[in-house]
Amino acid sequence: MTRYIALLRDINVGGRTIKSAELSEVFRSLGYDAVKTVLASGNVVFEADGKASALRTEIERALSDTFGYDAKVHVLDTDALAQIADAYPFPAREGWHRYVVFLIGASGAPGSTDRPAELDAVARHALGLEIDPEREQLADGGPVLYWTVERGHTLDSVVGKGIGSGKGKAMTTNRNLNTLEKLLR
Repeated sequence: MTRYIALLRDINVGGRTIKSAELSEVFRSLGYDAVKTVLASGNVVFEADGKASALRTEIERALSDTFGYDAKVHVLDTDALAQIADAYPFPAREGWHRYVVFLIGASGAPGSTDRPAELDAVARHALGLEIDPEREQLADGGPVLYWTVERGHTLDSVVGKGIGSGKGKAMTTNRNLNTLEKLLR
C-alpha cells in the first residue's frame, strides 16, 4: 500500500462544513487504511493501492454523493509531496506566508511543466500577472505554483485575486508550507 495525501478544495470555508469524523468515514468506506485528517481544512492522509488519478476520481465521486457538492480533490503520494515541499524556492521571511498552489490533477516532478492544457492555462495566467515583488512572489513549480506573500495581504494581493476567482479557481487548492510539513510527519 502507498501512503497518499488528499487535499480537498472548499472544505470548512464559505459555509461548507464537514466534520473530520464524517470525512474520515468516507475514506474508510472506500476501503482505504490508516485514515487520518489533519487540521480542519480538508487534508486527509491515507493508505491505498492504485494510482493517484484513479483514487482522485473515486474520492471526488464519494464526497459529491455523500455531501451533495461538486467535490474537487488533489491526490498525491507522500514522496511527491515531499519533493514539492523540498523544492520550495523562497526563503522563510518574518511576516510572510509561504504557500503552495496545487493545480488539481497535475502530476510530475517539481519543475516539470508537462501539465494538461487547461491547467497550463491557469498556471500561465497566474505567472503572467503583474505583481509587486515587494509584496509577493510567484514561481512555476510544474504541478504546483510556489507563492509567498506578506501576511495580511493574501486575499487582496494580485496573485490572491488572480487565482481566487474565475475559471481557474476550481482548478486549484492552496496550502501553507507549514501545513504540508505537518502532513508529511
